[in-house]
Amino acid sequence: MVLAFAFAALVSIIPGLVGAFLSPACAAQIIEPGGPENVPGVVIAHSPASSGRYLGSPSLVILPDGNYLAAHDFFGPKSGCADSGVAEIFCSTNRGVTWERVAELHAVFWQNLFVHGGAVYLLGTTREYDQIVIRRSADDGRTWTGPDSPATGRLTSGGHWHTAPVPVVEHAGRVWRAFENADHGTEWGKRFCAGMLSAPADADLLNATNWTFSNFLPGNPQWLGGGFGGWLEGNAVVTPAGKLVDLLRCDVPVAPERAAMVRISDDGKTAAFDPAAGFVNFPGGAKKFTVRFDSRSRQYWTMANVVAKNDSGKLPGAVRNTLALVRSPDLVHWQVRGEVLHHDHPEKFGFQYADWQFDGEDIIAICRTAFADGTGGAHNYHDANFLTFHRLENFRRFAP
Repeated sequence: MVLAFAFAALVSIIPGLVGAFLSPACAAQIIEPGGPENVPGVVIAHSPASSGRYLGSPSLVILPDGNYLAAHDFFGPKSGCADSGVAEIFCSTNRGVTWERVAELHAVFWQNLFVHGGAVYLLGTTREYDQIVIRRSADDGRTWTGPDSPATGRLTSGGHWHTAPVPVVEHAGRVWRAFENADHGTEWGKRFCAGMLSAPADADLLNATNWTFSNFLPGNPQWLGGGFGGWLEGNAVVTPAGKLVDLLRCDVPVAPERAAMVRISDDGKTAAFDPAAGFVNFPGGAKKFTVRFDSRSRQYWTMANVVAKNDSGKLPGAVRNTLALVRSPDLVHWQVRGEVLHHDHPEKFGFQYADWQFDGEDIIAICRTAFADGTGGAHNYHDANFLTFHRLENFRRFAP
């Protein structure tokens, strides 16, 4: 098994690899003998498949003091996520070279970190398909508020909710965050209804009365010629015209992969979708992605699990062994700039759910990584056994 890197410069490589910088001119070919020393990037956390606790929901932010904060949760048969989620928080004070675990939180699942008003927040659910909660930390993630009531972070009191670590965007005096309501039956994908949460940017975000919920739209299995399996893990994104949309991953059985663009009204109360115009071709759109706008390049960027040529013909949502840098000028036309990480075997290797941030000229990212670890490796490509950190230098000049 061979791992091929195609980074313009992947600068945070775990000790044991030869050299700290990789480029296309000296792309590494690493023979994988089964040991964790060959995992690409910097290992933040490891949980062997035998534990039954897999690493999910990677989230990454840059704190006001320049330090990095990362989070993940646990899923799997021994994680207890159906009863109460567990999340770990890690901090790096040296630009991702090393990481320290600074907190463990309970009743947290599918969470994402974001910085607002000088504090760091954690927004997700209490467990799998449960209530929406938000927590705040004033000491860089070491201690957190508890969502004990609607006044202290419990944003819902009923229903079933679904999400992932997706962007929180400040726009037009409000903060915006996509969610899915999962009360539309019990079947994965088909149960997800797309919508948006928002609150005034100067409001107390822990107070549930400050949040506005849009309507939540069910999908239709007849869309895309009968190939629509559901939409989920939406991104709050501001269009070039200054409008807020929810850009969602779409479950499809064959290529091309798609994303769906749900329009959100200016007051945050109404979500609307036009199936004739709302689907866009999106490389990697059948898997979770994070989209952010870069004001310097005037481009929208993401790191997505595209399907490499050798893996074409497989179910798109199940191919996560290639992570690529992708960009768009308008959220409609997307271009793959090149591979970031790749492994030849999609069955047990994956670089997925990448969450990332702009860091000057670079992109920093973490992902849930399924890789060999000397104990039999990951259960499969989906059930990640590592949380890994990566840096892509000079991303704007990264070329195919």
